[in-house]
Amino acid sequence: MALTYSAGSLVKARGREWVVLPESESDLLVLRPLGGSDDDVAAVFPAFETVEEARFAPPEPSDLGDQRAAGLLRTALRVGFRSGAGPFRSLASIAVEPRAYQLVPLLMALRQKTVRMLISDDVGIGKTIEAGLVASELLAQGEASGLAVLCSPALAEQWQQELRSKFGLDAELVLSSTVTRLERGLDLGQSLFDRYPNVIVSTDFIKSPRHRDDFVRHCPDLVIVDEAHTCVAADDTSAGAQSQLRYELLRRVADDADRHLLLVTATPHSGKESAFRNLLGLVKPDLAHVDLESETGRKLLAQHFVARKRADVRQYLTKEDGLSDDSLVERTAFPSDRYFKDETYKLSPEYRALLDDAIAYASERVEEAGGQGKREARIAWWSAIALLRSLVSSPRAAAQTLRTRSAAAVAASAEEADKLGAPLNSDAADSDSMEGMDVAPGAEIAENDPRSRLAELADRAVELEGPAQDLKLKALIKHLKALLADGYHPIVFCRYIPTAKYLAEQLANDPETKKRGPLGAKTVVKAVTGELSPQQRIDNIEALAAEAGEDAAARRVLIATDCLSEGVNLQHYFDAVVHYDLAWNPTRHDQREGRVDRYGQRRDEVRVITLYGDDNGIDGKVLEVLIKKHRQIKKDLGISVSVPDELSTGVTDAIVEWLLMRGRENEDALFSAEAFKVNTAKLDSDWNSAAEREKASRSRFAQRSIHPQEVAREVASIREALGGTGEVKTFVRESLGALGAVLRGAGESEDFTAQVGGTPAGLRDALATTLGAEVIEKDRPIPFRNDPAVARGEAALVRTDPVVGALASHVLNAALDAQADGSRPARRCGVVTTDAVTTRTTLLLVRYRFHLALPSRSGEKQLVAEDARLLAFEGSPKNAVWLPPERAAALLDATATENTAPQSGERMMKRILDELETNGYLETYGEELAAELDASHRRVRAASGEIVRGLSVTAQKPADVLGVYVYLPATPAASSAVPAASGASA
Repeated sequence: MALTYSAGSLVKARGREWVVLPESESDLLVLRPLGGSDDDVAAVFPAFETVEEARFAPPEPSDLGDQRAAGLLRTALRVGFRSGAGPFRSLASIAVEPRAYQLVPLLMALRQKTVRMLISDDVGIGKTIEAGLVASELLAQGEASGLAVLCSPALAEQWQQELRSKFGLDAELVLSSTVTRLERGLDLGQSLFDRYPNVIVSTDFIKSPRHRDDFVRHCPDLVIVDEAHTCVAADDTSAGAQSQLRYELLRRVADDADRHLLLVTATPHSGKESAFRNLLGLVKPDLAHVDLESETGRKLLAQHFVARKRADVRQYLTKEDGLSDDSLVERTAFPSDRYFKDETYKLSPEYRALLDDAIAYASERVEEAGGQGKREARIAWWSAIALLRSLVSSPRAAAQTLRTRSAAAVAASAEEADKLGAPLNSDAADSDSMEGMDVAPGAEIAENDPRSRLAELADRAVELEGPAQDLKLKALIKHLKALLADGYHPIVFCRYIPTAKYLAEQLANDPETKKRGPLGAKTVVKAVTGELSPQQRIDNIEALAAEAGEDAAARRVLIATDCLSEGVNLQHYFDAVVHYDLAWNPTRHDQREGRVDRYGQRRDEVRVITLYGDDNGIDGKVLEVLIKKHRQIKKDLGISVSVPDELSTGVTDAIVEWLLMRGRENEDALFSAEAFKVNTAKLDSDWNSAAEREKASRSRFAQRSIHPQEVAREVASIREALGGTGEVKTFVRESLGALGAVLRGAGESEDFTAQVGGTPAGLRDALATTLGAEVIEKDRPIPFRNDPAVARGEAALVRTDPVVGALASHVLNAALDAQADGSRPARRCGVVTTDAVTTRTTLLLVRYRFHLALPSRSGEKQLVAEDARLLAFEGSPKNAVWLPPERAAALLDATATENTAPQSGERMMKRILDELETNGYLETYGEELAAELDASHRRVRAASGEIVRGLSVTAQKPADVLGVYVYLPATPAASSAVPAASGASA
């Protein structure tokens, strides 16, 4: 009769040891390799394969290591854990080490039976990571069975990459370009949202009634909405049809009270209180109407809303946060500030003449259309704006606009003309999507347009290309040279695709023609525009970085349109922004700058240069009225406050109207014009009111539902179970050094590099799969960074980094195999003579396995998890005096003060191992640890009694003794002498 194995017990099959998982049946065992991950799980039929009960082998007394052996083995073991026993099921298995402040939304979520949250942290703090943490935890606990992320199509592939690389979640892209392929593989009557449990969905694709109904019917039980502010509108504005469709989609998704919903946005109310309320109503209907000035309203909001500025989290878990000391303090290296510089340029005489003629032409057309009807007037208006904006942008954009028919020309009504013309000519902060918005607009408005005149203007524009006549380009070259000389890598943002391509042609070196660009031979210039797919954009950026290489003298310059102004993270490659074309909504400038000014940016100061025309009649006014005011509000509040689109449009319309009526002459009189004064006065009034509301709400609704003390307690618990950054850094340096790597770095607290050409072949092979074969084969230095936000080809000194994981796996496997070839930095035994103890002290590294029963909405989930602990005692095992955990951990820092004879060390180790088998303390401690873990699970879920009922944590016996290390007191003479080589194996 086949034996029945309980969950968590050890068995031997297929030549290795396995842990039995809860999914096992009497005739089918589901097994995970001892120390392995869920990726290695296997099923075994005991009736057909030999399965035996196993016991973890004790250490071999003769396999003695030095003073480092215990610490290296402990860290190698903990880095390999992928199923921690604590209340956060996913933290051990994800490939990102969250900042302490990023745990706050997770703690808030775990206190709700159905998670409903609005995450509105400032740009660059890490909202994607925070949402991903909540999602991965809900999926790991069984509280959710599937995930849908609703986002812009331009960000879909980035979300897919983030979920896969950081959280191990594979999700299908549901876009207009992929849905046909996905539907071909469906069964009859099957929805693709049933077929694929995890999906990334284009909001613009799924919002149409045709697709929306199927999505709502089969929607996963966990939904993340990115840029959620674009899905609602204020009550006092006329919401566009697209915004209404998005809102209707979200309203129906939110109507299911059992669905988890995470709304993510850095701008929750965009200056409009009612829009903010509509957003909150999606989270919880009561929040749309509750009095947020009352204590009850604020408490209700605090359960679901988190919004923090960088200043709130730059230093976290300090004494100022209410903690007793700074032992857990976490400092996050955001850039300290943006350095703004506004640089002007003047038009050349030829360019000025072209602009004047174009303004005169546009003015004539607008005046003529005004007498023909409202439709014709609006078409002419958008044509005029297109002509002016493209002329101010570049000669290339101007020429293309002059030769292209206006998109509004086909409109059948004034309303349709506005619908067609506005997206291409304005810079609305909440536009449906940036996709397709960077094409040069057309200016030709009717079949009877004077084509010869337009063609003549276009020909003149082409003649102005190059820095001799295009003084804006000449000014750009000057300022780029200054940035490059100071070591910066800038992004130049343009409004239109022709302008971006024109700049790239003018600035880049051309190896084929041997043409040398004005920025130097070692400067690599590339353009990324909306002509490329989102993935192609990322590929081109990475190609630019690769082409520049690691040469310290090489520089990178990216020319981009606003297709990169949202969502894409560029802080690893670039550290300065040049606004070549002014946006007519300052929020767009903030979005551009936010691509590089965010967590992971190594520059303390991000430079921002804004180019504006001193005499083109437009730029100076936009800069003065919109851009500078936006900067000042952000400086005062520490966050951005969006200007309502209709107000910024009112100002820019007044500027254009003045130009068309009076030309560029007497520009200063514009500021005293009545229409301009009315529009700017309303802009100032509404914008200041929005800023005051934002300031008050940030103070009134500051995140207070989770206190820093609670976060500190959980951070301490996580570090106790999984290890901290300092431990990992020590492990990496010591292990690589012992394995033959060449390390170079300024000091213990600095970043360093490692060349691993001299390390064992097994380690090199493992690193090649992570870093690439070329890096290993050519023995290139591998940068190891203290900052967890690293670029491709670098390693972060955190336990979740793949390079650290590969190193830990090698060290652990070598330690467990006494017959392994080559250097073995970690050993399972050691005898060290040291002045750190006054009596014989034994340190044990013990691995515990726990069987967890975790209740969830979908029923009880059975899990097996692991934990590693250091235990220490003085004296013999039979009469042990057990030490507190902090004294056990302190033994890892003990250094040898004299040699220990290997023969006597081996005899002593054998005696201690024999006596350990009869000591029952390890089992008692395991039961105590299980009780602590049970309490920790209940504490994290304390706010919802329904999700703790039935919870249990049971220790699996016996525990595994991985390492035994004996510390002997040094003789008085030796302790006062110069320390000798350490350890029994020294």
